[in-house]
Amino acid sequence: MANRDLNNMRESYDAFSLLEHDCNSNPFKQFDKWFQHAIDAKEYEPNAMQLATVGVDGQPSIRTVLLKSFDINGFVFFTNYNSRKGQQIQENAKVTLLFWYREQQRQIRVEGIATKTSLNENDIYFHSRPRESQIAAYVSKQSQVVENRTVLDDLFTTKEIEFKNQEVPMLENWGGFKVTPTLFEFWQGRVSRLHDRIQYTKIEDTWKMERLMP
Repeated sequence: MANRDLNNMRESYDAFSLLEHDCNSNPFKQFDKWFQHAIDAKEYEPNAMQLATVGVDGQPSIRTVLLKSFDINGFVFFTNYNSRKGQQIQENAKVTLLFWYREQQRQIRVEGIATKTSLNENDIYFHSRPRESQIAAYVSKQSQVVENRTVLDDLFTTKEIEFKNQEVPMLENWGGFKVTPTLFEFWQGRVSRLHDRIQYTKIEDTWKMERLMP
């Protein structure tokens, strides 16, 4: 392993600021604003987000998933319900999402409760995916051990033949989760590590906005 000096690996954040008067009182609208900025800045996969979960064993787990829709009710992503994340969410519905936008030197953290989306929503999205992705959902017993890549490729070929000239049916163990937020934090990198952090906390039907120390 290389002997690297990481002490001086740092960036200076000086692109933007985040002041209270610049923030929308509605965190969903503030998210929408920053999300559009990320699209305009051509951030790589601006809908990519880290999803943190905790199962009954208390061990946190995190991975990157893709946000597929959002509105004032929450943030939606899709997965195999039998995957590690799917099982952990069904054991403990409290999750955290994290968006990192390098070009804007920004981060958005969302805490909330995940619930399954409807069968109709799942079916509509499943059949909007590329056909190859639909077949791959059948092939992958997500998070399970597989002997090698060849086994995976052979399974895919078998399923391609099986579903030839017909619609790929949606799996029963595949679908979405909607994360209903209870907290947002918008982080803007600033010089001297005096970053801007604006937090929104859900209190009954309203959102309380506060500044946090960096």
